[in-house]
Amino acid sequence: MTDSTSTDSTSTDSTSTDSTSTHDDDLATISGLISASRVALLTTQTASGALHSRPLATQKAEFDGDLWFFTQDPSPKVADIHAHPQVNVSYDTGKGYLSLAGTAELVHDRDKVDELWSPSMEAWFPEGKDDPAVALLHVSAESAEFWASHEPGIVKVFKIAKAAVTHTPPDIGENKTVEL
Repeated sequence: MTDSTSTDSTSTDSTSTDSTSTHDDDLATISGLISASRVALLTTQTASGALHSRPLATQKAEFDGDLWFFTQDPSPKVADIHAHPQVNVSYDTGKGYLSLAGTAELVHDRDKVDELWSPSMEAWFPEGKDDPAVALLHVSAESAEFWASHEPGIVKVFKIAKAAVTHTPPDIGENKTVEL
């Protein structure tokens, strides 16, 4: 993948003006990667500084800078967020990878729970959306880095093999850092 933050001649510096990619294009790429995965890894930091990651289902796939997840309160991840609200949310799809850095907060808002609730949540909350342990994690993303490719896997494999023979880095997609 082409790294837009590197300075080699085959890539675009993410700080330069890129006429082929706008902020709206970047947000569309981010939203597409989230939609393609739907399950994120949320990484939090404990009070003692240890990093913990766990899978969570994204409740709102259209990305507008905010991510929503259901959680139980109390829980270890809630304690982590109270100690250190800075989190990382990452996604892995067949079309690329996404890492979002932001700030998390615990939200107890019954209207938002009603808006985001789906029957599948009852697997985690057998008492339903009125379970007193039901809470939401709201992550406000501050920056994103993505690696995106729109080519079929076989094309990527060919480009990697070609790069190994020619001793040049393969261009198998776009790598970009975006401030949100």
